Amino acid sequence: TSKHVENTTETRQALDSPPMLRAIVAAAVCLACAESFSPAVPMGSSLASHRAASSGRKAVSALRMQDDTPSGLAVTDGKYDAKRFYVRPDRLADVALAGLGLPLSLGYGAFADGYGVELAKDVPGEYAVLKAAGYMWKEKSAVGSYPRPAQPVELYEFQGCPFCAKVRFAAAILDLDILFKPCPRDSTVNRPFIVERGGKSMFPYMIDPNTGTEMYESADIIKYLFKNYGPGEAPEFLTGPVLTIAAGLSFIPRVGKGSKKAADALPIPPAQPITVWGYEASPFSKVVREALNELELTHVWKSCARGSPKRQVLYDQTGGTMQLPYMEDPNSGVKMFESAEIVDYLRKTYSQASA
Repeated sequence: TSKHVENTTETRQALDSPPMLRAIVAAAVCLACAESFSPAVPMGSSLASHRAASSGRKAVSALRMQDDTPSGLAVTDGKYDAKRFYVRPDRLADVALAGLGLPLSLGYGAFADGYGVELAKDVPGEYAVLKAAGYMWKEKSAVGSYPRPAQPVELYEFQGCPFCAKVRFAAAILDLDILFKPCPRDSTVNRPFIVERGGKSMFPYMIDPNTGTEMYESADIIKYLFKNYGPGEAPEFLTGPVLTIAAGLSFIPRVGKGSKKAADALPIPPAQPITVWGYEASPFSKVVREALNELELTHVWKSCARGSPKRQVLYDQTGGTMQLPYMEDPNSGVKMFESAEIVDYLRKTYSQASA
């Protein structure tokens, strides 16, 4: 208990420390490891095949991707494996511009609450940032001791909103899975729903199915999340105006990406939400989130900030690969790494061109 209190106190101090120092530290760590990996796995290793469903419209869309995806790999063969230290040439500018947002947002969302690192003896099959000479550099956090919601908290928001970004930062810090229901401009599904339910088109809007609580206002939502699913008190800087301005500045390099619904997006979302294992500080995860917003696709975002226990979960689930983002689409059976391939898949599967 004393160690937990100590770790939490250290994180409170870190969250309230000078923003520029936090930004420099976060930028150095996160940009170097934006698509996280496990050096314990040989560089040539690959994920075991995941076969996609072969019936209906989704299968037709997947087959179409086989011919025109730059990698030349077929979705239906499940060969979209992780490529370490790789950025597809046609997406280099997108990733670079998305990465500029991290220092501008002061590095918030990069670390789980109570984050720390320790040097320990290597344990086969256990995820670590670095393994060498029989030892491993292991990340840890305090979030494993916090209450976890039985069902994901629902959040109606959109990519270009700084108030929404602050709530996403809080969710990442608390390691919460969130059911995101994007509300971009020209939304035909989620914005009208919120206007009818809450009475006004203002975001973010939270619905917690675990308690029946619903509310507007980012500061109130952040305080609620910390009280119910965290250590209790939210850091003052996280709810204050300075971070709101910083979050707004972080969107400038992407010039409104993810803020408006694509003209060719399907008018009705798929039956089941897509699941994305992501990292708020990662530019690779950011471009995937933008695509999800532009297509107004409901999705469960499984936050994997540094120190998140879910990094080990994903490592185990994928047979020894921990790289972000990672997408699972229950509507088609497709599972894949690589942000560029995920964005291609989403646009080709959930646009009117695929109908």
